[in-house]
Amino acid sequence: MKKIYRSISANYFYAKVQHSLVRCDISFTILRRMMKRDFLDVHGGKLYYEVLGTGHSLVLLHAGIANLRMWDEQVTAFSKHYQVICYDARTYGESTSEAVEFSNCQDLLGLLNHLNIDKAHVLGISRGGSIAMDFTLEFPEKVSSLVMIASNPSGFDYTDDSELEKTYFVRDEELSETKNAEAMAELDVEMWVDGPGQKPGRAHKSVREKVRAMTLERYQTYFAAFPEHEPTPIPLKPPATERLASITVPTLVITGSLDFSYTHAAAKAMTRDIPNAKHVSISDVAHMVNMEKPEAFNKVVLEFLNQLS
Repeated sequence: MKKIYRSISANYFYAKVQHSLVRCDISFTILRRMMKRDFLDVHGGKLYYEVLGTGHSLVLLHAGIANLRMWDEQVTAFSKHYQVICYDARTYGESTSEAVEFSNCQDLLGLLNHLNIDKAHVLGISRGGSIAMDFTLEFPEKVSSLVMIASNPSGFDYTDDSELEKTYFVRDEELSETKNAEAMAELDVEMWVDGPGQKPGRAHKSVREKVRAMTLERYQTYFAAFPEHEPTPIPLKPPATERLASITVPTLVITGSLDFSYTHAAAKAMTRDIPNAKHVSISDVAHMVNMEKPEAFNKVVLEFLNQLS
């Protein structure tokens, strides 16, 4: 288990580093030593979380093919301005779960309450974005703003996938039945990192390898832990798709131009139906927008958040 730094000297050093972040760049490896890192007991499981920075809280929710390590370059940039909270969802990264019914929204609420956070900006990508939106609808008093990246509202129904896109989803279902973790991880990289219809290897090697490692580890761990019964997330009722107009917090929707068509359709629906929602498309990236173009992504998010201050 990783060390958790709690000594007075470490806290003092952490504060000094935080002050200096506005003036110099420090590698993420060094920053991790300054983080608060711990586990939180939740119903039927444990959540691993990390906290870095001071100021208004900003929660980052990872994608379904990743874990909190996908946010490394965002934590470095955002913690100069905000208190950044990342956590591994159940069965991802270092978080665990028993084969129970659970609520992703209650997990996030429990984490915020544990950290004595009254209100936070909530940002999520893909699966994490759907959780972020559900949480905003369930607990609007806890949310300062919402950022949805390459995501869709829960209950979103889309049937206009191209024939090429449909072949990816068919292959995904077939491989899921075989529980071939390595093949599933390779397909995830092809679908979500390179993007549908793109040449394999389009995305930078470092991004492809990092995502492959995260999703492969998750599949292997999950299949070993749950050979029969699995943890079951409780869906939001009614789903977010039917309640978009009731979202009143400032909302930013971000997509990558090379992503699947359903993400673009979802972005259009959210921008249309959520009052005053803004949409930004980042060119020449697919689903993992923040990892492919971190500088462009960080700029868009920080401009949105800073204008709310």
